[in-house]
Amino acid sequence: MEEHLDASVAGSAKVENYLAQLERWPATGHHIMAHFDADSIVVYQAYKPSIAAFAVKHQRFGGGFSIDRMSWIKPNFLWMMYRSGWAQKADQERILAVRLSRRLFDDLLHSAVSSSYDQKRFATHDAWKEAVRSSDVRLQWDPDHDPNGRPLERRAVQLGLRGAALGRYVEEALSITDITDFVAMQRAHLDGDLGWLVIPHEQVYRPSDIAAAVADIGPL
Repeated sequence: MEEHLDASVAGSAKVENYLAQLERWPATGHHIMAHFDADSIVVYQAYKPSIAAFAVKHQRFGGGFSIDRMSWIKPNFLWMMYRSGWAQKADQERILAVRLSRRLFDDLLHSAVSSSYDQKRFATHDAWKEAVRSSDVRLQWDPDHDPNGRPLERRAVQLGLRGAALGRYVEEALSITDITDFVAMQRAHLDGDLGWLVIPHEQVYRPSDIAAAVADIGPL
């Protein structure tokens, strides 16, 4: 089952049956799973209703959104569902789909520093700690999860933004769509047959400059 949903429901994203996608997704490894096209990529965030309403109305973050603290973005829909409890955790009741240019997303990856020590990129632990202090983008790999929250062997990525990187995110977002209604529709399938579950069409994302991007993002 594959379909397009109205922009107010799924952020103009093509959606597809979860089980059909599962058959072609990698089961292990570090992979950036995302919904993207030739020019743009979608990332997800969860907020309380007041912040989400402002962002959708003005098509930029503001109001109660703080530019002075780190803000985490997730390109993987199910990873966002796990962290937000399918939009049921406090202050995470509204799910936003934020469309970015691939150029911006790749720039963020290019400047990202892992939240854990990476021996492939840094000769010493002190060099890594200094990079963490000076970078505006934090990269973290965590176990991906299935729709019911069970951890998987595959790792999912999230990026923490602050400073100039967060400023670019706020100013350069192409669109912001509240997809909470879509999330609620799909949440209803979790206790039954997952054959009815549809989620945004996702595949492994490759940055334009693979050599300059973060290590261990999956086999080429």
